[in-house]
Amino acid sequence: MIFAFLLAPALAAADPRLPSSIDGYPIGGIGRQSLPAKGCAAYLFSTGATRTLVAMAVADPGTLRIALDGQVRDYARASGKSAADLGFADQARYVAGDTAATLTMTITRRADLAQGAIVSDATLLVERAGKDGVIMPLAGMIGCAS
Repeated sequence: MIFAFLLAPALAAADPRLPSSIDGYPIGGIGRQSLPAKGCAAYLFSTGATRTLVAMAVADPGTLRIALDGQVRDYARASGKSAADLGFADQARYVAGDTAATLTMTITRRADLAQGAIVSDATLLVERAGKDGVIMPLAGMIGCAS
């Protein structure tokens, strides 16, 4: 319940115009996202001058949703490193076609969040064939359905 209270303003604060490029990155906003019916999801916001929801990672089945060059797409988890917390590894690699995204997160559990955790800092590395890779700093929260 506390998680829903904390997450609602953050989602409402996401830019409703869904920019296709945030602070010069080829990564754009993905708009409001729902909590999965079961399991956990990480909701990650850009931390630069523009604050927008840019990524949602779902623990099971292991997907990452981002908007790259204006196209929202889901990427399948290909690998994960380190111990899992709430179904997430500290670092996970997601792939679709010739694009790979590596999400690194610091997950912090708090007593006041019964069904989730804080992602105090995260980075998203996007690598595409024939293009420069980009690294975007993120932060957010993890929410879990009961």
